[in-house]
Amino acid sequence: MSSKEKKAGMISHVVRAGAIAMVVLLFIPGLNPARITKMIGDEASLLTSGFFYGTLTSGMGRAFTKGWINESSMILLFISCLICCLGVITAAVGACLTLGNLKCHRFANLLAMIGSGVAALSMTGVYIAYTQVAATSKPKKVEPVFPAGIYAVVIIALIVFAVALISNLVLPKASKEMKMKMESPYKLFLMLLPFLLLAFVFSYLPLWGWRYAFFDYKAGDTLSMSNFVGFKWFTYLFQNTATAKDIVMVLRNTLIMSGLGIATSWLPVAFAIFLNEIKNVKFRRVVQTLTTIPNFISWVLVYAVAFSIFSTDGFISSIMVNSGAWSQGVNMLMGNSNTWLKMLAWGLWKGLGWSAIIYIAAISGIDKGLYEAAKVDGAGRFQRMWHITVPSLIPTYCVLLLMSVANILSNGMDQYLVFKNATNASTITVLDLYVYNLGIVGGSIPLSTVVSMVKSIVSVILLFVANTISKVIRGESIV
Repeated sequence: MSSKEKKAGMISHVVRAGAIAMVVLLFIPGLNPARITKMIGDEASLLTSGFFYGTLTSGMGRAFTKGWINESSMILLFISCLICCLGVITAAVGACLTLGNLKCHRFANLLAMIGSGVAALSMTGVYIAYTQVAATSKPKKVEPVFPAGIYAVVIIALIVFAVALISNLVLPKASKEMKMKMESPYKLFLMLLPFLLLAFVFSYLPLWGWRYAFFDYKAGDTLSMSNFVGFKWFTYLFQNTATAKDIVMVLRNTLIMSGLGIATSWLPVAFAIFLNEIKNVKFRRVVQTLTTIPNFISWVLVYAVAFSIFSTDGFISSIMVNSGAWSQGVNMLMGNSNTWLKMLAWGLWKGLGWSAIIYIAAISGIDKGLYEAAKVDGAGRFQRMWHITVPSLIPTYCVLLLMSVANILSNGMDQYLVFKNATNASTITVLDLYVYNLGIVGGSIPLSTVVSMVKSIVSVILLFVANTISKVIRGESIV
């Protein structure tokens, strides 16, 4: 590598840092350049404003009708934000490609320049939209706000553009015969990067919402020191008798249903083993397909099927009434008896085939020579299953078991929400459903945030405890 390439490599660190800063700006509502009026929610980010026009203009129907805001201004704002987002994504792709060889590096700088230039120029459209909104005849109704985020986007974009241009000027020209290449470690990292970003967006970014637990917040309010209450809602969980009683009931339901799930977690292993023993390939594929399809059916449709079969006018009641066995139809979905077992049965029907896929994949990786050697030694089919297949699946099973233990407080919400009714509410309400009822139905956002926080912290603790136990017993860990 020449000295010029080394210098360009050092300069490229600035391009990468700038691209990361631009990507981060997409998710920070406080620096959203699209917030040119207070009618745009202060929780909307640049990414939301650039890809969801309905979210950007939600609550502006009256302003459009009265003529306070010209809808063309919002369309211009939306298009400008969309172009800015695409420019930022292009610059980020260019920053990633700077990890390649000389030809790849020069092309990456070009992408970074194009992306950052487009992002900076798109702010012109945002500014024009702001001037149009500021010129309204009803400024008190619209409340125009000059978006300080414009400065952040333009400054960072121009830095990225200038540094990428300097890097291209420093780099020597690549020969026409040279092909764009990248070392394998960098390729693997870039392949992993989208999943890291998804994990950040859906798992870590929402943690910013934990701040609501420390405020006396209601939907539509703003967070300020005037409604800051510290740990009030944390102590409320234990001081309020009714809430404490509900928490105990919900934890009981959650732990029992999770315990039943862990106790039956061996069923997908057994199903995968016996499915693998079916010699007729066509029949095996049919069975696997039919048992996997339910996983892709929403719980709403599952409940619709259950209702058509087990309700008062359902399939079973109709048969029993017409045959004279029952005098009237019976709604078997109502009632509080055996609720936990019913939910377990529905969960197994829906997820058994899908859960077995990973074990089927693990079985396909077992050395076939082991089976041939065991067969030569006189081992029967069940002996081969017990002494070869089962031990080979134990490591995979243990990893999934550890994950199940860590998620013991997370049962999901969809299944229990659709099957819940007045007669089984005391036994079917799990922690996730309780948080939903508190926050969305009841409007107690701070309290639901506290419960969700405690659940997440306990889940992380359980993961490390289970991992430590596994390390002591098996000598292996997943963390």
